[in-house]
Amino acid sequence: MASRSMNKAILIGNLTRDPELKYTPNGTAVCTFGVATNRSWTTTDGQIKEDTQFHRVVAWQKLAELCGKLLTKGKKIYMEGRITYRSFTGKDGQQRSITEIVLDDFIMFDSGKRLVPGEVAPTGDVPAHVDATVAPEHSEAPAHQNEHTETVNPEDIPF
Repeated sequence: MASRSMNKAILIGNLTRDPELKYTPNGTAVCTFGVATNRSWTTTDGQIKEDTQFHRVVAWQKLAELCGKLLTKGKKIYMEGRITYRSFTGKDGQQRSITEIVLDDFIMFDSGKRLVPGEVAPTGDVPAHVDATVAPEHSEAPAHQNEHTETVNPEDIPF
C-alpha cells in the first residue's frame, strides 16, 4: 500500500501580467499568468537584501474563466495549488522544461468597498475569496457579513 503524500504550494504575491485565457480544441478553458513573490532579509553586516521569485500559474475550467474575468496585472492574491514539472521540445528542436503551479483556489485582495453596478473595483488590501464552485454573483457569506469595512494589511497576515 502506498503512503500518503502532499504536493501543495501556497503563495501571496502580485500578478506580473494580465491573465491569458484560452480554450483547448475540445472547449476546456485554460488560463495562464505570472505571480511574483518577494522576500527581504538583513545580512550579518547590516545590509538589507531583497529577492524576487517569479512563478508561472495555470488554471483550468471554471477557475480559469474566473481568473480571466477577475484578475489583472499588479493585483495581489493569495493562491493555493500544486507544483508540476513538464518537458517539451521547442520549435528550435531544443528540449525545454517548465515548472508551474496548477491553481486550486485563490483569494483576491481588494478595497472591500461595496461597488455600485457598473463601477470598476479599486485595488487595495481586503481579501475577497473566490470559490470555483460558486458563481461570482453568489456569495458564501450572508449579506450582513459582506458589509464589513475594516481594511487588512497583507503584511499583518501571519502566513
